[in-house]
Amino acid sequence: MSKVPGWLGRLGAGLTEMGERLDERRAEAEKEDTGSVPEQPSGDTVPVPDRGVAAPARPDPVQAVPWGVRVAAEAGWRVLVLAGTVWVLMRAISAVQLVVLAFVAALLITALMQPTVARLRRRGLPRGPATALTAILGFVIMGLIGWFVTWQVMENIDTLSSQIQDGIDELRKWLLHSPFHVTDKQINQIAKNLRDAVGANTDQITSAGLEGVTVVVEALTGILLTIFSTLFLLYDGRRIWEWTLKLVPAAARPGVAGAGPRAWRTLTAYVRGTVIVALIDAIFIGLGIYFLNVPMAVPLAVFIFLFAFIPLVGAVVSGALAVVVALVTQGVFTALMVLVVVLAVQQIEGHVLQPFILGRAVRVHPLAVVLSVAAGGMIAGIGGAVVAVPLVAVTNTVVGYLRAYSEERTVRLPARPRQEPAAVEEVPADAPAGDSAG
Repeated sequence: MSKVPGWLGRLGAGLTEMGERLDERRAEAEKEDTGSVPEQPSGDTVPVPDRGVAAPARPDPVQAVPWGVRVAAEAGWRVLVLAGTVWVLMRAISAVQLVVLAFVAALLITALMQPTVARLRRRGLPRGPATALTAILGFVIMGLIGWFVTWQVMENIDTLSSQIQDGIDELRKWLLHSPFHVTDKQINQIAKNLRDAVGANTDQITSAGLEGVTVVVEALTGILLTIFSTLFLLYDGRRIWEWTLKLVPAAARPGVAGAGPRAWRTLTAYVRGTVIVALIDAIFIGLGIYFLNVPMAVPLAVFIFLFAFIPLVGAVVSGALAVVVALVTQGVFTALMVLVVVLAVQQIEGHVLQPFILGRAVRVHPLAVVLSVAAGGMIAGIGGAVVAVPLVAVTNTVVGYLRAYSEERTVRLPARPRQEPAAVEEVPADAPAGDSAG
């Protein structure tokens, strides 16, 4: 009986040791299955149990992307959103191109006439009669200019055609005796090719003539829209602007309200300055053409005035037209003299008149002028080329004012201080128990 307790004690000790080993192995197996490792900072290494090697932890995906790529991606999707917005806007404008051009033309005419309305109102004339008198006088003057140009062209068309024929004959004789060694056969072949080209495109010319009816209808519609828009802008422009401000978000309304009058002053200065510069060009070039005995000097001067509203391109086209008319009617020497007159007047205009009359507020860089005129012409033809530069000038004024307004507002309203956590006053070690810290 004395050996039984010893045997049972050894058996119990063995079973206890075996249970402890099983618990240890079970814990190790569970740890390997779950793969749980202590959390370490990104980039540190952690030991892998029972392997004896250190494996690097996977970094944060955002941190793995280079900084330049992240900046390019952030800028890229914003550029795509802006490009999509501009594309949709251009599609919408193209769908209602006639209405947009008519309204923009009305804005330009209003900018030209509005100072007269303001002057009449300061002299005591009510707003309605002042608007009506200014609009009637302005549109009558425009109509008379158009009628005068048409009348001059119709009166001189027969004389001009005969002079053009004489000029072509003289040009032909000059080519025959020129150093270019052009023969009579080559000249006749060129004339025959021109006649064949005209005959081959007869159908296209006829269809273009039929489309001309549609163009005339659209032009009349645009003229009526321009007249009505001008009348309402002259009479009720302030209330239209106040109603437009209500469509702007309240946070941006003060800035837009300040930019609007400045944009209008820029547009008024641009239109008034362009009219003065165009009038000076037309008078001096017209006088030069008149004294050189070039036919239709007055209609050519009117064309120079109208084309001056297309910056850079208009001056080149109108000057080339005057030179061509002088070449085919008066010869090479007269054409060269007309070219000298045109270049001299345009140089004085570009370096003296425009900086003095237009001023710095509406000056646009020549590269911006060329690109805006080209873009406007590609989008909306001649009308787009006319309104492109004033649109760029107004946009430049608005952007500059909004930038200055934002900077001034930032300086005026300092940044709100960051809220720091409340400081805990240290309690002296010898303070009696139960005293508060403050």
